[in-house]
Amino acid sequence: MSASDYEIRDERFSRCVKTIETVEQIWTGGKWTEGPVYVPAYKSLIWSDIPNDRRLRWDECSGAVGEFRLNEGANVNGSTLDREGRVICCEHGSRSVTRMNHDGSIETLADQFEGKRLNSPNDVVVKSDGSIWFTDPAYGIESDYEGFESEEEIGGQHVYRIDGGTGVITQLTDDFTCPNGLAFSLDETKLYIADSGATRYPGAPKHIRVFDVTDDNRLRGGEVFAECEAGVFDGFRFDNKGRLWTSAADGVHCYAPDGMLIGKILIPEIVSNLCFGGPKRNRLFITATKSVYTVLLAASGLRI
Repeated sequence: MSASDYEIRDERFSRCVKTIETVEQIWTGGKWTEGPVYVPAYKSLIWSDIPNDRRLRWDECSGAVGEFRLNEGANVNGSTLDREGRVICCEHGSRSVTRMNHDGSIETLADQFEGKRLNSPNDVVVKSDGSIWFTDPAYGIESDYEGFESEEEIGGQHVYRIDGGTGVITQLTDDFTCPNGLAFSLDETKLYIADSGATRYPGAPKHIRVFDVTDDNRLRGGEVFAECEAGVFDGFRFDNKGRLWTSAADGVHCYAPDGMLIGKILIPEIVSNLCFGGPKRNRLFITATKSVYTVLLAASGLRI
């Protein structure tokens, strides 16, 4: 890839990227790659190939790619780290949010709400107080492709919070079509949530909304922050200057804190998700359809 693959719409984006840096494809061969998470302890990127029910690992030191976990019926989607460096996963197959402990054991954190099974947890973030916030659309139970075809029990597609101390689960929203990616602002006073309903219903949302987070961890507001102009938004992350980097059909879109689309990194496959990593957290990792890409930026992601 070359400088022509960076679409600079505002001079603020030119300070985020180095057009001499090429976007590198570090792996291909999946069916739908998702859930990238950089794990400093491993010096590695871990991601999912959901339909093939496998997780893979790219070693930062050697560049080698190998299987990390295989055929567990998990069909892992979005992933992140908690404050202790443990991997938190959304599993379509088990319809749950899980935690991989340091010894490799898997612990279920949530698989139902008020006695009814969750749909198929999709993406997840961890707040500094240890609480876990996740979205629960129905993508993983619509067919056997990314999970297991099942009836919806919970009666809606919502966003939830797991209390870090008690494990109590709270429903936070009731007006999303298909809640998807989510991320906190730098000071955690706002939560941004994508609605990718347009993937399933004509005229449905394809935007990111922004909510105020109250002192008692409820959500208020929910106005539209950005409308997607290429496909739908999926996963996204913030950098340490408050810019939002999000997936889209034609690549990675970068939004300034004021909501202006300031530029794009064009990718030749539909982008599903992304994360920051590397020693300085200035390497962007991008999962896109069958492949994984990476590029070094002049911007750095938030540190946990």
